Amino acid sequence: MATPTPTTSPHRSRRAHRHRRNGSGATLALAPAPAATATRAGHIAALDGLRGLAVLGVLLFHAGHFGGGFLGVDLFFVLSGFLITGLLLKEAGAHDGQIALVAFWGRRARRLVPALAAMIAGTLLLAWAFCTPTLLRQALDDAPWVVANLANWHFIADQAGYWQASDTQVFSHLWSIAVEEQFYLLWPLVIGAITLPAGRSRRTGRGGRGGRGGRTGSAERWVAVVAAAGAAGSLALMIALADPVDSTRVYEGTDTRAFSLLLGALMATAPATRLLGRVGERAAGLCGLLCAAAIAAFWLLAEGQRTPGLFQGGLFLHALAATLLIATLARAPHTPLGRALGVPPLRGLGRISYSLYLWHWPVCLLLTEERLGLSGWSRTAVLLAVAVASAWLSKVLIEDPVRFHARWAHGRTGAVAFLATVVALAALWFLLPRPQPGAGSVDLTQLTAAAEAAPPGSGQST
Repeated sequence: MATPTPTTSPHRSRRAHRHRRNGSGATLALAPAPAATATRAGHIAALDGLRGLAVLGVLLFHAGHFGGGFLGVDLFFVLSGFLITGLLLKEAGAHDGQIALVAFWGRRARRLVPALAAMIAGTLLLAWAFCTPTLLRQALDDAPWVVANLANWHFIADQAGYWQASDTQVFSHLWSIAVEEQFYLLWPLVIGAITLPAGRSRRTGRGGRGGRGGRTGSAERWVAVVAAAGAAGSLALMIALADPVDSTRVYEGTDTRAFSLLLGALMATAPATRLLGRVGERAAGLCGLLCAAAIAAFWLLAEGQRTPGLFQGGLFLHALAATLLIATLARAPHTPLGRALGVPPLRGLGRISYSLYLWHWPVCLLLTEERLGLSGWSRTAVLLAVAVASAWLSKVLIEDPVRFHARWAHGRTGAVAFLATVVALAALWFLLPRPQPGAGSVDLTQLTAAAEAAPPGSGQST
């Protein structure tokens, strides 16, 4: 999940260079920080730990132990906006405003698709073998939208109430992956449209000096303006569209959640990094500590749908605190807070956080209390162990080999492999027997009563 810790070994140095070249920063996968805020090594251990903390919060939320853990998704969003924007601006600055979009999307596909495809196929087979007809039928209904990276809009259109989500939607947590994929598709186009004219001016000699102080720096100011305006517009949409009865539309909508990604993007631009650069490391550390305290307060007090203030500006404030925390960790990674977040257990979870996020919810639904004969923290320990093992196997056997060693995953053969993956998933979807309507039907009144009696976080997907 993360770039390797720098070392004097020539082999590891070349590998670290490949990580930078491949642009390995994303939702759920740490990458080199932007040049303006990165350490000399280009890797910030505290951000690994922050990602590990975020995915742990989500897992505990789903296990019914931590009502505010779903806010860990916001940390993923902000990190993605911050890291991806930094990489795109760095590329634009080095190539006269040009961004190799096809290459960027290829890197994203190599990073995200293999683990996602394996999880989709594995979950469908496990649901067919072990789960109820209701769960399998819902999984088959949702799978095409997951593959198309439109799961969030599918759930919204189906009026699948997020906070009342039952244990029949094995892919419901993938709404956030869809939001991030849509961001990866559109945001590079926006940045390219801003930076390319500046690069052309430089090539024709009208732009003066390049770099962040010249025309490229001017372009970054426009990127900052667009990110700030987009974040403000996204917040306005959330407030305008908020429904006191069901917040699913504003919670899962790409437009109403974009502010988290865009706030992270704003902090990666030259104006923001220069402003932060004027702050001393001690002051940055204090700011980070205050932001961490604010985030902790949100996590401890939030109760999802029963906290309507979240959808009237609360989520924006949480994302803003997360943005400042991430920026200060990048500015001063060796503060006491940075060292605390960089402890090995959190960093380890951070490195596998993408696959851990993919697998934890299907594991929760497959390993029910009835199947395990366990409940409470005993069951949670088993869920965590199985999810971590699944994520580690995914990383070692699928993610890393495709990202760093598979030459066939590049260029035309990579495009063919991507299409073959989609075809294979479609074939699996077509061949699996679809349960007939009415099979495995349940009493809705019993489901409602069970949902009302469940502890916060149980049966809900983030």
